Amino acid sequence: MILKDRIAIVTGAGSGIGQAGAAIIAREGAHVVVVDRNGEAAETAASEIRANGGRAEALALDVTDDTALTDGINAVMARHGRIDILHNHAGAQVAGNLEQVEVEGFDRSWSLNVRAHFMAARLVMPIMKKQGDGVILNTASSSGVLYDREMIAYTTTKHAVIAMTRQMAGDYARFGIRVNALCPGWVDTPFNAPFIEQMGGRSEIEAYVREKVPMGRWASVEEIAESILFLVSPRSSYMTGQILVVDGGETVV
Repeated sequence: MILKDRIAIVTGAGSGIGQAGAAIIAREGAHVVVVDRNGEAAETAASEIRANGGRAEALALDVTDDTALTDGINAVMARHGRIDILHNHAGAQVAGNLEQVEVEGFDRSWSLNVRAHFMAARLVMPIMKKQGDGVILNTASSSGVLYDREMIAYTTTKHAVIAMTRQMAGDYARFGIRVNALCPGWVDTPFNAPFIEQMGGRSEIEAYVREKVPMGRWASVEEIAESILFLVSPRSSYMTGQILVVDGGETVV
């Protein structure tokens, strides 16, 4: 097990990619703190990990609530004495172009997709510095490296996550801390509901994926989870400040 006895925090882990990532990290020996604002979903995900022989606990909180996030991370540290991995995954899509998007929606997107990543990393960084090692993985998106039709809030925030990741990596590499970003492409989860609605329905999004993605299909959450494992494990031990795009070839077209 390549993550034996590591302590990992995964936000947005109650469903979708976050849940699959938490599961694979636990499978490799880590104790995973499954964070989600939906406490029932977090407990279900943690229970599934335990049922499969892994170690996990649920932590219900809204990562945009600074006080709740601070208290949650401090509680994890108090219980376990260290934090080795932080996967900032919680995020949201907000549809609309410059004129259409609600300003409130843009602000909410920034708060969740960027600021919450910043705050969680800020809170674990002193812990990791004292340990002399640690890994932070920020989930961006293929939308962070290309144009995404009429999705200005989402695209702006995901570009920002990439810039923030590179800055963190450069500043903290000398402390033994690695920071990278994951950019998934089209993954078939409920997360895509705003874009599907904007596109006009399921048949339209299926046609879009077939046309725009050279591999002609969605990714599964399990495929993305393998990339998560690579980035948070010693398999990527000489890799920091990098952006791993996992998109079936969409960004090369």
